[in-house]
Amino acid sequence: MTPGSNIPLSAARVAVDVTAPVRLDVSGLLLTADGKVRSDDDFIFYNQPSGPGVTYTSGGGTAPDAVTVDTAAVPAAIEKIVVTASPDAAGQTFQGIEPTATVRDADSGAVLATFTPPRLGAETALVVVEVYRRNGVWKARAVGQGYADGLAGIATDFGVSVEEEPQAAPAAPQAPTPPSAPSAPVAAPAPSAPAAPPAPPAPPAPGTGKINLDKGRVSLQKNQTVSLVKGGAPLLAKVKMGLGWEPAYRGRDIDLDASVIAYGPQRDLVDACYFGKLSILGGAVTHSGDNLTGEGAGDDEEIVVDLGRIPQEVTGLVFTVNSFTGQKFTEVAKAYCRLVDATTNEELVRFDLTNAEARTGVMMAKLVRQFSGEWDMTAIGEFVKGRTVREMVKPGAKAL
Repeated sequence: MTPGSNIPLSAARVAVDVTAPVRLDVSGLLLTADGKVRSDDDFIFYNQPSGPGVTYTSGGGTAPDAVTVDTAAVPAAIEKIVVTASPDAAGQTFQGIEPTATVRDADSGAVLATFTPPRLGAETALVVVEVYRRNGVWKARAVGQGYADGLAGIATDFGVSVEEEPQAAPAAPQAPTPPSAPSAPVAAPAPSAPAAPPAPPAPPAPGTGKINLDKGRVSLQKNQTVSLVKGGAPLLAKVKMGLGWEPAYRGRDIDLDASVIAYGPQRDLVDACYFGKLSILGGAVTHSGDNLTGEGAGDDEEIVVDLGRIPQEVTGLVFTVNSFTGQKFTEVAKAYCRLVDATTNEELVRFDLTNAEARTGVMMAKLVRQFSGEWDMTAIGEFVKGRTVREMVKPGAKAL
């Protein structure tokens, strides 16, 4: 699955487990139509392992933690159950860690779906997937929304009362003891330690660890992500992805081709826009045409994307550049991509490619539709062997 995609559930009882190279704490929250818990009893985790229709099972450090949802037993007032994960080690982020959620038939163990969120960074907690009810049908949706302020940020967003540790304790140093009954769950409960972990540091922005466009132009590094949200609202207007490059050696023209590949929820190819096909998705994506030399200032090729008109079946766009004539990217200088507001020509996001490799293709960036409707842009900067857009389809799908 890719972020925002969903599947109908063929089983009445489903289990969601989350694995990673490190030990994780997994929990579930029962949410009403307003996106909040009814009380702290709707927060299901290690110290409070059962609720109406939802149970938590610890893997004991040798198997993944799991949240099981019995859809027939979920109260009518509950519209969704979100499954969250955070590293067990205090302060550890998801940088370099790729958690994978697996949705299974809880009775037979059959795998219904798997989801690995896109490359992560400073997030210390994730809403990984959600099991939700829509028109009487239960479904599972891939989410992958990160929080920089840990499980406490998620819990607070969903209405759970979070007890924070005091910053300093002047009393005599006594070993803390665990509470006998968690009337209000502590932030980021740790199965391996009886004491509550210290309160998380103040996040750079409330709720989410993502960068957005509120502070103006964003310059991305490789694997960084920016949420295309400005003033609290998703950016759903026309944007231009400008791609540029220069010959590394004076007097040698560089003929590179910029393309964008559109994918569906299962990373399946929907269509591709390039110099041989200048318009796709009913005109929602258009290409400026081929630049044969790379000479001159400014963008060499532009791809215009009308975010508000992208069909719902398209959940990801991967922007690529490849050399049909076989020139390697070691012969290219100053390659970049930049996202521009097509109405005002204001540059919103920029990614400058560095450390070129002797390959004929590069995946520059991707736009991924989130479950909440906005789009995220992530800098990829990954070199591959590919001289045509067709050869970029598989690497692009893998990068989603």
